[in-house]
Order: sequence, then C-alpha cells, then structure tokens
Amino acid sequence: MSARTKARKRALDVLFAADVRGVEVAAVLAEEAVRAASEPERESSWLYAREIVDGYIDHSVEIDESITTYARGWTLERMPAVDRAVLRCAIWELLYNREVPSTVVIAEAVDLVEELGSDDSPRFVNGLLATVAATIS
Repeated sequence: MSARTKARKRALDVLFAADVRGVEVAAVLAEEAVRAASEPERESSWLYAREIVDGYIDHSVEIDESITTYARGWTLERMPAVDRAVLRCAIWELLYNREVPSTVVIAEAVDLVEELGSDDSPRFVNGLLATVAATIS
C-alpha cells in the first residue's frame, strides 16, 4: 500500500472520528498528531494525511457545499458518516491538490468505501466525485 493510500485512510479516520464524536476536526487532528509523533515509521503517511485534513478545515464550507450540491436528494446529515468523510477527503484532493489525477482520487475513494461503507456507497461516491471532477477545468 502506498504512503498516499495510507495517508488517505488516516485522514478519513480523523474526519470520521470528529464527525462521530461530535467534536471539532482540529481537536481530533491534534490528538492524532501526538500519536503520530510517537510512530516515526508512519511519518510519510502522516504528512499527507495532515495536509488533507488541514485542507478540509480550511475549505470545509466549499467542500460541504460541493457535496450537498451534487448529492441529488441526500443531505449531509442523511449520508453515512464514512461516505461523508471519504467525500470530504476526495473533494479536497480534486479541488485543491491538482498534482493528483482525478482518476486516482476517485479510484482510491471508491476503494475506501468498498471496504468501509455500505453496499450502495461505492456507486454513490463514484458518481458524486465524477460529477465534481467534470466541473473542474
């Protein structure tokens, strides 16, 4: 598994934990930073995970707006927490990290929800992210 794949999973874990616990993302990020400092072998994945989470924190309004705009009949509150976290990570990458090809972002997001989400999650996440990617020129 690549360092970026691991980083996406770590970023997902932070966003998911904050969402489920009902606490600020920054608080969970700070907790994870303390843990990451004691695990130097995971440093390569931690740096990109932190970039994703910091990016979500900085652009959360725009990212969540993109999700609600393209979710077609789904509110953020109605979505499974895993889907919400994966979408937040992936949309940050699509909109704000142009060095990663959109096909890679979408494939990795779908892989995550295949593993962690519901049976309907892969199709939902793929469709929403493909729509967001199509709006980027």
